Amino acid sequence: MKFYNIFIKYRLQLGIIALALAIFVNFNSGFWPSLALYIIAVLCIFTHFFIGPLRLIQEYLEGGDFEGAEKILNGIKYPGLLYKPIRAVYFTLKGNIAMSKQDFDAAEKHMKKSLDLGLPMKEAEGANKLQLGMMAMQKGNMKEGESLIRSAIRLGIPDKESSALAYLQMCQIMMQKREFRAAKDFFKKAKAQKPTTDQVVDQIKQIEKYISRMPG
Repeated sequence: MKFYNIFIKYRLQLGIIALALAIFVNFNSGFWPSLALYIIAVLCIFTHFFIGPLRLIQEYLEGGDFEGAEKILNGIKYPGLLYKPIRAVYFTLKGNIAMSKQDFDAAEKHMKKSLDLGLPMKEAEGANKLQLGMMAMQKGNMKEGESLIRSAIRLGIPDKESSALAYLQMCQIMMQKREFRAAKDFFKKAKAQKPTTDQVVDQIKQIEKYISRMPG
């Protein structure tokens, strides 16, 4: 696995070296002896631009090293050449890193690009729409925020913490609209996720103080 990651990291350089050697062998010994080198060069260069180095980002994200992940992303000079589903993931990662830096305008721009391209997994699309919905709510755009969060719930959200957050946000929206029965239903769904994140648990405790006193 480590060897494969090293190969991905230096794939373009290897492709260029293979191409230079292929041209040298072709000039001195003819085309057929150089064919294997040409194939290696084409495969290395093509996969560098078509697939990219996104696999390398996983270990950075798992270790919480967003700076390292961003460095890999910034190394992709021509994202438009990436295979479409991989390009969608590229913009999702750009959006997530922008979110971690509190750059909400950039995060929104990247995530919308990702959704326009179409993510390969519905859960990933759901997570994207949840984040966009939360950002819309922060900007005071209640209608768009509710629509995006509802869509995220329908598509499915990959982890229980985010699912609980989505249900809690819907609960608060329903409370503001005085649709108390719906608010209680979303609150029950949020609790059913059994979240453990301090932020989400605290929100549940705050809402629980007065939701039982609501009519409906």
